[in-house]
Amino acid sequence: MSPKDNFYKVKHLYSRAGFGISFNDLHKLSRKNIDKVINTLFKEAKEQDDITLIDSVASKQQLLMQAGLYAKKDLTDEEKKQRQEIVRMQNEKSRDLNITWIEKMINTSNPLREKMTLFWHGHFACRSNNPMFAQQLNNIQRTNGLGSFKTLLMEVSKSPAMLQYLNNQQNRKGKPNENFARELMELFTLGRGNYTEQDIKESARSFTGWMYDKDGSFIFRPNFHDAGTKTFFGKTGNFDGENIIDIILDKPETADFIARKIYKFFVNDNPNETHVKELATHFFNSKYDIGELVKKMFISDWFYSPENVGTKIKSPVEFIVGLSREFYVTYNKPQVLIQLQSSLGQYLFNPPNVAGWPGGQNWIDSSSLMLRMRIPSLVLNDGEIDFSGKADPEDEAIIAQSRAATATANNKSKPKSFVDAKADWPKFLETLPKGIKPIELADFILQPKLNDKITSMISDNKGLKSTSVELTSMPEYQLC
Repeated sequence: MSPKDNFYKVKHLYSRAGFGISFNDLHKLSRKNIDKVINTLFKEAKEQDDITLIDSVASKQQLLMQAGLYAKKDLTDEEKKQRQEIVRMQNEKSRDLNITWIEKMINTSNPLREKMTLFWHGHFACRSNNPMFAQQLNNIQRTNGLGSFKTLLMEVSKSPAMLQYLNNQQNRKGKPNENFARELMELFTLGRGNYTEQDIKESARSFTGWMYDKDGSFIFRPNFHDAGTKTFFGKTGNFDGENIIDIILDKPETADFIARKIYKFFVNDNPNETHVKELATHFFNSKYDIGELVKKMFISDWFYSPENVGTKIKSPVEFIVGLSREFYVTYNKPQVLIQLQSSLGQYLFNPPNVAGWPGGQNWIDSSSLMLRMRIPSLVLNDGEIDFSGKADPEDEAIIAQSRAATATANNKSKPKSFVDAKADWPKFLETLPKGIKPIELADFILQPKLNDKITSMISDNKGLKSTSVELTSMPEYQLC
């Protein structure tokens, strides 16, 4: 394969398996066989690198105090203040956790690991008002994101964040709660149409007693567990939650469902069912090894086919992270990263519901597209930005706080803020070869194939900086 062909392959690989690549690294890796490049990506992704922002010891003490306060019927004024202070601290830590993960994606040297964490974050969508629970779930997804799907599924199912979100804390013998059992099959493993309502009922009975205790640790409570005989997918026995997960994984439909979702995230929003089946079969035969599935996808010739290159709309997080990585952006006021997410419709740790963000063309409407196209010039030139658009209604309180912080002197709160970011232009320009032409820069920055309109727009550009800002402000920059 010619270096030029490999150039485009590596560029596409890093666009999908990560958040883009520098010109220097792209030039170096283009000299290597694509299989070696892929193997290096996977080797880097195996390194453990949890988020440790939230101190578990302090958080568990806070949980115990909070549980004691909520158990009381009548609170003193001091106790009411204590409870309010705990909630305030949790909200503050939740915002810090969001920013920590965004900055981790921007600065990571292991992009595949964070990209897989982002995928599982949307797949196992979960809201938790407890930042320790949210961090723990995020780290479960990071640690197991390229490992065993069975281990990942089991760990997620036992996480306090998910047990709380899907009400399994209230699931007990004689009064089964079906929320978790339903979503386990509908959204996490099998997909609609591959189970019955009776299967949900029997699964819910099996998960009775799966709870977390006052300090946020998973606990199985035998007294709350329904130990009676259940019949699930034609099998009969005294099943518990782990038995149910094993039976679900025995069904090839689970491999099909996960393979299709991974294909849509990494390859194309319109699945090629032949390719999906190829991945699903490999996944099932590997005993649900996620790394094997993803590697099979990346080494396949069809992954690099023209119909799969530059055709996916970047999610808001992919867009923000990619832009920030490419131009070595530092945010002096990190709160703006939350405002950007909220305005573009993807506020991490706060999915719209248990189905996660719908993605694809849903990322774009008339208002969010205009904001997306303005953001690069504002971030790269430290401009003022009007935050409006596709914010989740439940995020309005956070946006309101941000607006209040940027209120004008006459106390009129306006949804505007100075981005207060700094792109490291010298560092970016150093990565480019001397004498690079605007058309070559466009070929590097944009994923879609260049057309006459783009080439004519940048042909008279005199500086690489102005050309870069113009390219990132084009609709084509929204595609990966």
